[in-house]
Amino acid sequence: MKSLLVVILIGVAAGVVGALCGVGGGIVMVPAFVTVLGFDQKSAVATSMAVIVAIAASATLSNHRAGGLIAWKVVLMVGCASAIAAWFGSDVMRSMSNHTLTRIFGIVLLVFGIRMLWKG
Repeated sequence: MKSLLVVILIGVAAGVVGALCGVGGGIVMVPAFVTVLGFDQKSAVATSMAVIVAIAASATLSNHRAGGLIAWKVVLMVGCASAIAAWFGSDVMRSMSNHTLTRIFGIVLLVFGIRMLWKG
């Protein structure tokens, strides 16, 4: 396993990006909430984060039942770091304008989308 610092930094990054952009399904939900349901960006992100709790719990239970898929030590370290960073990241999100938050969300999607297309 990578160093403890690297694992914690991943957790911090996940918490901050998650608090700013939504997590996982937020890539689908946030744009849909904004364009289809007419939410402002902040409400879309916050609603997405709440929905993710149910999605994550369901998927975690399923993966736990499959046996051996979840690295629980990593979950503990990254989860703690992410939760702390998300607490502060959500304060940052609320202080931003919807316009700025929308741009950050778009940039994150572009960067990771291009990287995924390029590195495949």
